[in-house]
Amino acid sequence: MVYSAMKRSVWAKQQGLTYKTAWRLWNEGKLPVPAEQLPNGTIIYYPPNAAQSGGAALDPRVASAEHAQDLGRQFARLVECAVQRTQTIVEVVKDIGYCRNGHRAGLIWLLCHSTAQTIVVEHRDRLTRFGFADIEAAMTAQGRSIVVI
Repeated sequence: MVYSAMKRSVWAKQQGLTYKTAWRLWNEGKLPVPAEQLPNGTIIYYPPNAAQSGGAALDPRVASAEHAQDLGRQFARLVECAVQRTQTIVEVVKDIGYCRNGHRAGLIWLLCHSTAQTIVVEHRDRLTRFGFADIEAAMTAQGRSIVVI
């Protein structure tokens, strides 16, 4: 596996996390990637090359803009799940909108690009209202999976 070193701020931004959340994960020993503290105090993160690791894609979704504050809480729960499963987060797709019409550009992108071996969602209906079993079967055929927390 190929590793590249980066500072906490860069790693946190790539993961869609705040600098403080990355710091908290370091302090609690819950980082999903190897890291070390240099003598000057800088913490260097060593995430694997995403194309080779097949990490997780997080897919939080809410139905309307008036529920936008729930999107942040849902995202935090998905990050926590990925961290507990020691998965590298390689993609985050935040959607606001109804999924009944099937027009979710973020989900379509996740299904077409296999950088993420696992798609993590909070509930089945957050991924799609109809056809969940079909999407799950297609992903399984590709050697990929969906995790519903």
